[in-house]
Amino acid sequence: MMAAKRLLSESCSDPDEPKEKRMRPRPSFASVIGKAVMVNCLSTALEPVIRRVVNEEVERSLRHRLRSFSRSPSLRIQAPELSTLQLIFPKDLSLPIFTGSKIVDKESNQLQVLLVDKKGDQMVPVLPHNPIKVDIVVLDGDFSSGDGNNWTCEEFDSNIVRERTGKRPLLTGELAVTMRDGVASIGEREFTDNSSWIRSRKFRIGAKVAQGSLQAVRIREAMTEAFVVKDHRGELYKKHHPPMLGDEVWRLEKIGKDGVFHKKLTSAGVNTVQDFLKMSVVDPAKLRRAYLETLVRQAYVNWSSLEEREGISNELFWPFSNILR
Repeated sequence: MMAAKRLLSESCSDPDEPKEKRMRPRPSFASVIGKAVMVNCLSTALEPVIRRVVNEEVERSLRHRLRSFSRSPSLRIQAPELSTLQLIFPKDLSLPIFTGSKIVDKESNQLQVLLVDKKGDQMVPVLPHNPIKVDIVVLDGDFSSGDGNNWTCEEFDSNIVRERTGKRPLLTGELAVTMRDGVASIGEREFTDNSSWIRSRKFRIGAKVAQGSLQAVRIREAMTEAFVVKDHRGELYKKHHPPMLGDEVWRLEKIGKDGVFHKKLTSAGVNTVQDFLKMSVVDPAKLRRAYLETLVRQAYVNWSSLEEREGISNELFWPFSNILR
């Protein structure tokens, strides 16, 4: 029986299988656990070394790539240059400015806003292909005092002056214009309030690109010089420079409205500047006589009042008695 089992086992074995493999013993549980502990200890010890080596290699590779990137002009990142585009008012305002009166330039024309490329002291006109919307605003007169053109959009907007509570809009008229070919003409506009209520007592007129009109590039805002806005009632006595021929004669300097000289000229038929010029050519003696009579009469009135107070004799005025009658 045992012999049969041995013969069956020998017959089922592979004659070509190596003897060492057939005779290899199975590993014990203790040896397996020992090998696992050894591998774990080895990996724990090698992990910091491997991590340091990998980090060093990564840093070396990055430094190499950055050096090659900085040497390549086509790949180098350029810092954006500040925009030199700017809005300007090419002409000064006509002063003084009164509430309710039209705002024009010193040549009595509509204000204009130009777009220029300003580099140093040179300004070159710019002709954009597309129209640009421009807003007209009122600024505090103290804005940008001594700072030149070094302001930001936020600083410009923070110095915009609004109307007083309960008042009409501070500036009325055409306040949003369209710039074409680098030029925008501003139509009629006027102030509704004087400038005495703000600390600087002065305003400026500013122009800025409307929000959303042009976002690709920064265009610096424009502003006028600071100026005072007076109430309209002051315009009633304003002198004209230069006077027009049709102006009332009191628009001339040294002739007060409803004053003594004004009344004397009116009684002589001199009502306008043109009448005054005609008399100065046709009958200058009469004009001088009217002026001298006025001066003497005014002096006599003043002297008489002094005489009453101080007891001064009016005999000093006897040479002028014929004139004063």
